[in-house]
Amino acid sequence: MPNKQTDADLILKLYDLRREKVMRDARAWFGQKFHPQTDADVEAALNGENGAYLRQIGGYWDMACALVVHGAIDAALFADTNGEHIFVYAKLLPFLPWLRKQYSPKMLANVEQVVKATPGHEESVKRVQARLAAMAQAAAKR
Repeated sequence: MPNKQTDADLILKLYDLRREKVMRDARAWFGQKFHPQTDADVEAALNGENGAYLRQIGGYWDMACALVVHGAIDAALFADTNGEHIFVYAKLLPFLPWLRKQYSPKMLANVEQVVKATPGHEESVKRVQARLAAMAQAAAKR
């Protein structure tokens, strides 16, 4: 039976985890410095000095979304209090086939399930991907 207080407590715990120093550094790197264009770019990042950041971001959001998929957190409450999982999914979506072949067929499966269950997800992903393309272009000019 769903318990709103338990759901709220889990949402707040997830928020606290996102505020942890290494996670904040990983999120900053992923959002501002990681602009993959090819599978090789993702592979280089995974094998490079920031590989732990990439694994941390993917693992964190897949774990958080698993809580939704398995009913530990209400999906609507999660959607109302989070959006970064959509950003992560949109950024890694072009590389998911390669990641799943190379590393795990379940790579970001929970993230994908939660994103696809969100009304208007296709438009949201396209909007994020357009923003990501602009960010990558700006980074390339620097």
